[in-house]
Amino acid sequence: MLFNSYGFIGLFLPITLIGFFLIAKASHILAALWLGVASLFFYGWWDYRYVGLLVLSILFNFAAGRIIARQRERNKPGRAKLVLTGGIVCDLALLFYFKYTDFFISSVNHAFHAEVPLLNLVLPLGISFFTFTQIAFLVDTYRGEAKEYDPVHYLFFVTNYPHLIAGPIIRAHELLPQLAGRRPFDAVRTLEGLELVAYGLLKKTV
Repeated sequence: MLFNSYGFIGLFLPITLIGFFLIAKASHILAALWLGVASLFFYGWWDYRYVGLLVLSILFNFAAGRIIARQRERNKPGRAKLVLTGGIVCDLALLFYFKYTDFFISSVNHAFHAEVPLLNLVLPLGISFFTFTQIAFLVDTYRGEAKEYDPVHYLFFVTNYPHLIAGPIIRAHELLPQLAGRRPFDAVRTLEGLELVAYGLLKKTV
């Protein structure tokens, strides 16, 4: 789903915004969950088969982040660093698998005149962004700059659809504090946001 498509402008964006403001009146947690689910739907619009991969990556890094934070609280930096290293290695392994496996096989075939079949892997949309966003989260947690025990907030932090497929990489200590507490509807800020959307749409299409 492209940001300049009729489906995004006419359906997804207004439904997401209206749903968020209505739900936020009752619970900011449910409102954040609504945005997270909407972002997963947005991502799955490209290929629903890779939503599971994104969710597994989120669950893995959320668990790793919690372990790192708990080890820091228990004054065990060595264990925290070990979990941090393992988390980064696993994240990069996932990224390299999709981006470079077929390249590696092709190189081996060329160098040794082999005929190992390619896997023909499709690179998941936005995998670099959501991988490095979560690596940055683990590093910030290890440094004590971020700590997130709420899975709903973390889900939205990673899947936040405006940056999920096009970046930039968001730092946890910049976004996560904004999710705490309930905020009423603000017409002025909403109009300012829509102006930014319109300006971005103009730059993208014109």
